[in-house]
Amino acid sequence: MSEISKRINKERLSKVRNIIPPVPRRFKRVKNEERIQEAFQNIPNITNETVAEHREDVLKGARKYKYPLQHSKHRIVIVSTGLLVFAVLAFFVYIGLALYKLQSSSSFVYRVTQVLPLPVARAGSHFVTYENYLFQLRRYKHYYQTQQRVDFGGKDGQRQLDKYKPVAMEQVVQAAYVKQLAAQYHVSASNSEVDAEIGSLQAQNQSSKQELADVTNKFFGWSLEDLKREIKQELLAQKVAATLDTDARTRADAVAAQVRAGGDFAALAADNSDDAATKANGGQYLNTSITAASTDVPSAVVRQLKTMQVGQVSGVVQANGSFEIVKLIANNNGKMTAAHISVKINGIETYVSAFAKKHPSHVFIRTL
Repeated sequence: MSEISKRINKERLSKVRNIIPPVPRRFKRVKNEERIQEAFQNIPNITNETVAEHREDVLKGARKYKYPLQHSKHRIVIVSTGLLVFAVLAFFVYIGLALYKLQSSSSFVYRVTQVLPLPVARAGSHFVTYENYLFQLRRYKHYYQTQQRVDFGGKDGQRQLDKYKPVAMEQVVQAAYVKQLAAQYHVSASNSEVDAEIGSLQAQNQSSKQELADVTNKFFGWSLEDLKREIKQELLAQKVAATLDTDARTRADAVAAQVRAGGDFAALAADNSDDAATKANGGQYLNTSITAASTDVPSAVVRQLKTMQVGQVSGVVQANGSFEIVKLIANNNGKMTAAHISVKINGIETYVSAFAKKHPSHVFIRTL
């Protein structure tokens, strides 16, 4: 900026100052005091009432955020409950269709029936669970799929399965009747009896318990516990039949009494035994080297013979389908020769049929 321009601006500024008079200092102090007094007057007076009012104002401001959150929680609970109810209903609808309409025997459906005691039939006043039916049906399918290479997805396989379904249903309904008869006549099969049969199976197959379990799983898809379950049901049916067939028991007891009285065992076998293959030979078993591995002699008889002395005659032994009176003729290092008098027991079907006439069954699925 040139010296001349600086001088001109300086002269103009002095003229403006001369025109606007300066503000007195006293006037400024008065204005400041008024402002201070006005600020003090605007400060609220703090008392118990004003504190309560201020608190209420704060809470009112917060409620507008709180209530929407409460409504959201309620809505979440309602929606979640609705979804849960829908899922449960959908699950039961699916299971109902899979079991009673499509008759699925898949692993998932079978696991569901193991948890939920859904009925497949009614035997008298007792329900038969769907799990019992699938237990038999899946065993049949596993054997024919793995050992016979049957394709149950094809028409031929499906026809074969359809033929077996009523058989499986009859088995589980009969088992339900057997349990009712067992309860009525106070008959039971103990775990020790089941274990004895398992031991006989191991001896017959010359296998360990693990090997027996592996074979059972291979052929039937069963665990060892499943096998025990099946054996226990069979033993219960045998014991119920033996209890109800009082005529056979009376005959067996009478023959045993004659043997104890000194009667000739061979003659009594010829006159009283129901085993046509041995009665003409004094009741002697065709197998002259009976061992624990023998399958042509009832396992209960083999176990009895192992406890006897040569020449000794047993009492009445209940075997599979018969009452047995046995005599140990010889024992050559565990290889035994024996004779028996067999009194046949009526099959369990005889007593189940009579019971079923008084207590009819009803099946909930179509098996024919």
